[in-house]
Amino acid sequence: MFATLSDRLAETFKNLRGKGRLSEADIDATAREIRIALLEADVALPVVREFVDAVKERARGEEVSQALNPAQQVVKIVNEELVAILGGETRRLRYAKNPPTVIMLAGLQGAGKTTLAAKLALWLKEQGKQPMLVAADLQRPNAVGQLQIVGERAGVPVFAPEAGNGVGDPVRVARDSIDEARRKLYDVVVVDTAGRLGVDAEMMQQAVDIRDAVSPDEILFVVDAMIGQDAVTTAQAFLDGVGYDGVVLTKLDGDARGGAALSIRSVTGKPVMFASAGEKLTDFDVFHPDRMASRILDMGDVMTLIEQAEKAFDQEQALKAAEKLTTGGDFTLDDFLEQMQQVRKLGSMSKIMGMLPGMGQFRDQLENFDEREIDRIQAIIQSMTPAERANPKIIDGSRRARIARGSGRQVSDVNSLVDRFFEARKMMQSFAKGGMPGLPGMPGMASGGKRGRAKQAAKNKPGKGRRVSGNPAKAAAQAKAADEKATAGQANPFGNPDGEEIDYEKAAAALDLPKDFSKYLK
Repeated sequence: MFATLSDRLAETFKNLRGKGRLSEADIDATAREIRIALLEADVALPVVREFVDAVKERARGEEVSQALNPAQQVVKIVNEELVAILGGETRRLRYAKNPPTVIMLAGLQGAGKTTLAAKLALWLKEQGKQPMLVAADLQRPNAVGQLQIVGERAGVPVFAPEAGNGVGDPVRVARDSIDEARRKLYDVVVVDTAGRLGVDAEMMQQAVDIRDAVSPDEILFVVDAMIGQDAVTTAQAFLDGVGYDGVVLTKLDGDARGGAALSIRSVTGKPVMFASAGEKLTDFDVFHPDRMASRILDMGDVMTLIEQAEKAFDQEQALKAAEKLTTGGDFTLDDFLEQMQQVRKLGSMSKIMGMLPGMGQFRDQLENFDEREIDRIQAIIQSMTPAERANPKIIDGSRRARIARGSGRQVSDVNSLVDRFFEARKMMQSFAKGGMPGLPGMPGMASGGKRGRAKQAAKNKPGKGRRVSGNPAKAAAQAKAADEKATAGQANPFGNPDGEEIDYEKAAAALDLPKDFSKYLK
């Protein structure tokens, strides 16, 4: 969603690199580019003015003029100001002292309230709560049925005494749900209310009546992030008519320009609390202003990636795989498949890679990544016998043909997978055994650093097993060849313990990285 804004800001900061100091003209030009980037991203004009003025004022101050790297200081200022307009600190849910905690959802029809209710309930369930959904949207056709379906998928009970479709009293349903929750010991109640295609008096009044009937601890305004500037207008209308405590942004995975996320907090004064970025019930996250600002500036979101990995990865399996690599044990295709399946639990590969710093330059490759590739790899590996998966070296021509037929793939696909596996294993073993040789302070300096060079020089000295010709010309040629051989290992920053060259493109492909990413491994 923030791709256009990220690209424009990255281009702007690129023009500042290498400058020892920033002139007034540099600051004005940078501010102008930032203003254009924000306006193109559909950020509200008052927010743009406030943001740009703050950046310009700080850029003219001592923190930039006296900085060793003014360009980096400007990026730091922009990052801090982005965090400020996005809300500053992460806002958490308030829970009632005496359960149940009542959370009321409000918003326009089509914003995704019903699906979001199930996402929120599933998230609450993961936090150790016992949530219950309430079907208080009795206007929209089949709204009650939809909530029951998504509630079942989330494994959360749904209170739905009325069939809906224009029949029933939503205020009474909401009031009765509190008694139901107390009776069955549910500690959180999520009330899904009706929406309209536009803001109207009847809709507002119904929301006000439900609010007064259940006295919610939190009222969340659900807004479609793809409606642009109108999101701010609607948010203000709901704030004036009903009131709410926080905002939930939906459809952040869309192709809109994302100005709503940057505008709502500044215009309404209410924090963005959650963000929904996908169709799956697990595509739901707490909104962290600092992490969102980091994504916009293409600095990645490593903290979110780590949190997702901690939830998805089986720690015992990961430790076993690491032990095999560090102790020299055979890392098999079964282990390879297990690791890929664990990575898949994190979500789409393009989304995972997008959380890494500097991946904005690979956006085209990430958007075109075929998520079904992991299914194809799994089919090939599972078409192998246990012996073949344990020792891929025995896979000869006839075996490859059989595996290809069994998996519905070509022999070339089997060949490619086996080659990629060996390259990936070689690279992972070099990481596990040798660290990153050649870098100061890093372990395993066998092929780099002073210790490694000294050992190699001693190994190549005359009288240490290497015969030297009595012909001066031949002796010089032998010495040159020995020097080239001694420094060859230093060209490989991974310090491959077997002394073999690593095919970095194959290794990147084996780890499902974009093809161009291989240059960062070298």
